[in-house]
Amino acid sequence: MFTRARTRTVGIGPFKVGGGNLVRVQSMCNTDTRDTEATVAQIRRLENAGCEIIRVAVPDMAAAQALGVIKKRISIPLVADIHFDWRLALEAVRQGVAKIRINPGNIGDRGRVREVALACSGSGVPIRIGVNAGSLKALRMVEGKPAWSPEKWAEIMVEEALSEAAELEACGFHDILVSLKADDVERTLMACRLFARKSDIPQHIGVTEAGSFLPGVVKSSMALGSLLGEGLGDTVRVSLTEDPVLQVRTAYEILKGLGLRCYGPDIISCPTCGRCQVDVHGTVSELESRIYGDPALRHKAEGLKIAVMGCVVNGPGEARSADFGIAGGKNVGVWIENGRPGRQIPCGRWIAELIEKIQSL
Repeated sequence: MFTRARTRTVGIGPFKVGGGNLVRVQSMCNTDTRDTEATVAQIRRLENAGCEIIRVAVPDMAAAQALGVIKKRISIPLVADIHFDWRLALEAVRQGVAKIRINPGNIGDRGRVREVALACSGSGVPIRIGVNAGSLKALRMVEGKPAWSPEKWAEIMVEEALSEAAELEACGFHDILVSLKADDVERTLMACRLFARKSDIPQHIGVTEAGSFLPGVVKSSMALGSLLGEGLGDTVRVSLTEDPVLQVRTAYEILKGLGLRCYGPDIISCPTCGRCQVDVHGTVSELESRIYGDPALRHKAEGLKIAVMGCVVNGPGEARSADFGIAGGKNVGVWIENGRPGRQIPCGRWIAELIEKIQSL
């Protein structure tokens, strides 16, 4: 559907990213990495939701040393998020992580960066340079709130990313990814577009500190939708102050809406109005919970359009465009499949009928 930007290709575990390859979905645990049981349990939930790359915080050496235990018990590439102490990156590499994320705003001097690059090079571990607007080196020179324009913010973010990349490349290290994130759409878009004009390094994209569900989804959809529509972005993360599983689901819905990835069905449902005499909201919520809580069922439903409509005004017509669905009446619904109306189904049977249909395919 879209032409992907021709960035260089970088391996992350079994995946090739960049170079026009498939856009991969990433998330980050919110557990204490030192609590390996809780972290593994959350990662397995994320795996079931379709997460393909997982990042964990590494605040100290105990967390770094826990990475090997976690890696052995999960199926997706593990990424170590490193700040301040380059020695944590060295230990993470020893523990067998699939990628290191460093922040140029706090990782340290050139000698420390070189040590990290040499360790990663020897183990085939790529490095993501994670530039966040809130932790730029340039902020150290500013008292109070910077009076920079959005364009200036973007320029500084790109300069710092390019500078860090140049240091890694000077060590002969080229397995690099970059992310340029701000907490708003405008600066994020400007920075990512500017970087793409200056470098072929693949980009991990997202809006950082995007907020709770509603504002976070809106900002992330606007930013990721714009960039992906322009062919930019090789891995994605939706940062929400919510359960990480919801971050994964949202990322896939954005990719699905653009035609870039398949992920479960397209469930269309009406917003309801005063004519509605059935529980559309409850039905859709339970249907989504059943489908997206079961990877096998989600895969079976992939690519289907399923309709759940609340009344007979627009319901039958809208449901005719779906593969199958139900248009509601008073405590009953008309089953519609391939555009043809059929039998009536009591409200209490809607979920069962829809699930049984998916399983039969």
